[in-house]
Amino acid sequence: MAVPLSILDLSGLVCGGTAGDALRRTLDLARRAEQFGYHRYWVAEHHLTPGVAGSQPALLLGQIAARTERIRLGSGAVQTGFLTPLGAVEQFGLLDALYPGRFDLGLGRSAQRRKSILAEPPEVEVTEARVVDGLLIPQSFSFQPILRSARSALFAELLTQPGAEPADLDSALSDIQTLLAGPYTDDDGNEAHAVPGEGADLQIWILGSSGGQSARVAGARGLPFAANYHVAPARVLEAVDAYRAAFRPSAALREPRVMVSADVLVAEDDETARRLAVPYPLWVRSVRTGAGAIPYPSVAQAEAFEWTERDRQLVADRVETQFVGSPETVAEKLETLRRVTGADELLVTTMTYEHSDRVRSFELLAEHWHG
Repeated sequence: MAVPLSILDLSGLVCGGTAGDALRRTLDLARRAEQFGYHRYWVAEHHLTPGVAGSQPALLLGQIAARTERIRLGSGAVQTGFLTPLGAVEQFGLLDALYPGRFDLGLGRSAQRRKSILAEPPEVEVTEARVVDGLLIPQSFSFQPILRSARSALFAELLTQPGAEPADLDSALSDIQTLLAGPYTDDDGNEAHAVPGEGADLQIWILGSSGGQSARVAGARGLPFAANYHVAPARVLEAVDAYRAAFRPSAALREPRVMVSADVLVAEDDETARRLAVPYPLWVRSVRTGAGAIPYPSVAQAEAFEWTERDRQLVADRVETQFVGSPETVAEKLETLRRVTGADELLVTTMTYEHSDRVRSFELLAEHWHG
């Protein structure tokens, strides 16, 4: 069963490249993605990251919209703790006013402020690796050392106004939906209208990596949910199960709708694809050590790195769940992911050193997927 296939683009830098180069590659890839028949093109929001240029989704989406005609465009995801509900509604309302009916407002949770981040982290259950009906669910990785680090606390300080606390996801979502429906009315009956924004034709998605608040809120509010296999593969089944268990029909959806992400790399044959994927573990290592994603290295640079056993364990779950190979190989793995998760759509992301290899990866996959 071929479900819609979409793209998530981080706008990643490569070693020796600039942010401008990365953003221009995003604009080029978005045009090609439309030609290849992809359903959606989402851009990420990452801040203060050396190897990622995608920091302001709405600004970038406006540029992409001006260069495309029909492909749906969205954020994967706007971090609700770093942008007010009104800011999100106005930004995406402006996009919809200029390019009606094409935008997805993807929302995700963000980090807490310094005091909360540096507090004692909660216990996180460690799960062992297993294979579920052909799909690898690896041993879980704890993000707490990264999320609770002094570096993350500094970033949260830079990303929020002094004294402000990031909004609770459910509260932020309530305000966003009210502002879109209009008018927003306070307890004293005073009205506020978001212009542009009120009445905008936006599709709201909630993104999540576990069975926690994001999955539960998406289900309870009857909104579509995007589960994250490419970053947190150990929790993907937990996430989709929690979403479906919490789901209540709404004006937006009568039944649950799930999209699942995967990291893929496609080439003409398995051997070529494996060669192109050589830098991936080193790039993941930079994320997992808490330093932040580095500019993507070349194959030669990656081959020169001296790995320790601890390094390999740090990236094992991501490396083992990256789908690498020929179009047939990767499509088979994606179909397994779809079947086991019950996904209604799939969202793929790809990193390569050469832009031409990334474009070709998406082209080969689309040709095979769409028959």
